[in-house]
Amino acid sequence: MSRTKKSKAVPVVVILTILIAALAVVCFLINPLVIQPQKDAIAKANADAKAEVEERNRQAEAEYKARISELESQANQPVNPSWPDHKSEGWDLLDLTTIPLENQTAEARTRAELMTGGMLLVNEWHSRPEDFDESGVISVARAYKGDDKIQAKDNNVTLFPVAIDALHEALVAAKAEGMQHYLVEEGYRTWQTQETYFNNKVTKLSSKYSGDALIAAAKKEVNYPGTSEYNSGLAFELRLYDKNDPDVSVPKYSTTPEAKWMNENCWKYGIVFRFPQAGWPLETSTDKSFKTGVSKRLNLYRYVGKGNAAIMHYMDFTLEEYIEYLEEHPHIALYVDDKLMYEVYRQTVGDAQTINVQLTHNAKSHESSLDNMGAVITVFNYQ
Repeated sequence: MSRTKKSKAVPVVVILTILIAALAVVCFLINPLVIQPQKDAIAKANADAKAEVEERNRQAEAEYKARISELESQANQPVNPSWPDHKSEGWDLLDLTTIPLENQTAEARTRAELMTGGMLLVNEWHSRPEDFDESGVISVARAYKGDDKIQAKDNNVTLFPVAIDALHEALVAAKAEGMQHYLVEEGYRTWQTQETYFNNKVTKLSSKYSGDALIAAAKKEVNYPGTSEYNSGLAFELRLYDKNDPDVSVPKYSTTPEAKWMNENCWKYGIVFRFPQAGWPLETSTDKSFKTGVSKRLNLYRYVGKGNAAIMHYMDFTLEEYIEYLEEHPHIALYVDDKLMYEVYRQTVGDAQTINVQLTHNAKSHESSLDNMGAVITVFNYQ
C-alpha cells in the first residue's frame, strides 16, 4: 500500500519541477524585452536628475564666488563720506581734505611730462628744477597762422604750447569785444640769458655796492638765474603795438582799455596776472609783493590752467598763496551757481622720476602738473 502511493507521487514532483523550469525560461526570455528597458529608463532618469543637480550646484557655486569677489572688492575700496553741502547760487569752494578721491584710478606719468603743466612755482625762493627741459618751447609768432597769428616782438619769443594756446584763446575773446593790438614783448628766457641780465645789473651797481649788498641790490632789479618767471616758459609780458598806427603804443599799457580787459578776464582762459600790487594793475588789486618777492611793476602774465586760475581769481590768491593753501587743503572743489566746475587734488610725490598720478573716473577731463614743492596738482574738469 505504501509502495503504490509513493509511485504516484513521483510524477507530481516532476511536473512541478518542469513548471518551475519553464517559468524560469519565460522570465529569462521576458527580462530583456520588458524588465531591462525599465531598468535602463530608471537609470537614465537617475543620471539626468544627477546631472541637473550637479549643474545647479555649479551655477550656485559660481554665483557665490562672484558675490564673494564683489564684496571683497567693495571691502578694499574706501567708503567715502558725503561731500559737504554747497551754495545753490554764486561761487563756493568746498574743503574736501578729509575725503579721498572717489572711483580712484592711477596714471603713470614722468616728471618731464608734468614739469610744464602750468603749476611749477618759480620765484626768489624756489629755483626751477635742475632737470627742467626747455626743448618744448616754440615760437609764439609761428604757432598760429593768418588772422589767428599772435603778434610777438620777433620770432625768437618762445613759450610752451599750453601757454600759447591759452593766450590765443584770450586774444580771440578780446578781439570779439573790440580789444586788439596785443603784442608779446617777452616770453621764455634761457638760464644763460637770465645770467647775462643779472651779471649786467651787478656790473652796473658795483660802483655803489659790494659783496652781499651788491647781490641783494641786483636781485631787487633782476632775478637770479633760475628764479625768474621768465625762466618757466609759462610767463609772458604784454604791450600794445600796431605797425600801421604808431599811436597805439604811446599810452602805457596798464592805462589802456585793452590792459583792463585782459586783467579782468585772463583768468577765464587759464592765465593770471603774476605780480599784483596795491591798486595795480586794477584799482581793486591788493599788495602781494610780500608773497611774490617782486615789487617792480611788470605787465607779466602766467599760465596756470583754467581750474587753478578760477580758484586763484575767486580767492584773490597769487601762485605762492594758492600752493600754500593746497598744502593745507589738498583736496578742494569749486561750485559755481550749483554746478560742480573743478575738483583739485594735491598729491605728495617727492622727487620720483615716474609718478602714479591719482585720478577719479568721475570727471570729464583732467590736467596734472608738478608744483616744484614736492607734489603734483591735478585739476578735474566737470563742465
